[in-house]
Amino acid sequence: MPKNQLRKLGRAGKRALADARRPIDIMVGRAKMHLPIAYDFKGAYPTVEAALAGPYGRGMAGYNHDDVVDVSFDKMCNVEVWDYPVILWLERLMPHATALIDAGGHMGTKYRAFSRLLNLEAGPDWIVYDLPAIVRAGRRRAAEDGLKISFVDSIPQLPPAEILLASGLLQYYPHDASHLIQQLATRPRHLILNKVATRDGPAVVTMSKIGPSWVPYQIRNRAAFQADVEGLGYRMVDQWDVPSLSHVIPTHPELGPSQSRGYVFEAV
Repeated sequence: MPKNQLRKLGRAGKRALADARRPIDIMVGRAKMHLPIAYDFKGAYPTVEAALAGPYGRGMAGYNHDDVVDVSFDKMCNVEVWDYPVILWLERLMPHATALIDAGGHMGTKYRAFSRLLNLEAGPDWIVYDLPAIVRAGRRRAAEDGLKISFVDSIPQLPPAEILLASGLLQYYPHDASHLIQQLATRPRHLILNKVATRDGPAVVTMSKIGPSWVPYQIRNRAAFQADVEGLGYRMVDQWDVPSLSHVIPTHPELGPSQSRGYVFEAV
């Protein structure tokens, strides 16, 4: 329909047009499941296990591969617009902390990015927790670059820390956020959780293409996610939207866009 005709439609008319198009959009989306095109996301499943049992979990799957660790490394070391709320909170909290756990911190990418704006060398101990393949590569890079960070691939090895930072982890983390926090020897006073993929409907797991691998990508129910963290005795003290990281699954457009959010929680 030409744009000038779309402008003449009221809200109800546009909704009716979208409803009429939905069967076609769904049919086209499902066809994309079988096309040899590397869409960023494919499939929609109720659980991580179901996603891995689907057609894109049969080859290389997950993040724990040496062939995946370098994908987008340089880009991840940049400061992006969605990092600034995190930087603001770190500037506020770090003077009162002795240690910070960077969960899902890859090869120290946030440390590298934020050190351009914050004096991290004078800050708390920075401990990256990630998968074994990433930790091995991260240790090598940090040693080569002389960075003051350490790496751990097992939660029980993590020391007590006042701050837990998880920027971009929870999309790929297969459990509830509380599962990670409950395994820590001491619960951090503050949680900074950024780029959390959410929606207002039921949780959905899709498969995300990262280099040669397909990785389960979890879009969490927003209310359930917040309740899960608050159920551990935290209260939310800040949140923000990250509109540029909203995604529609090409193969399942009827699910609508995800909403990427950042949060700060404080123990009560």
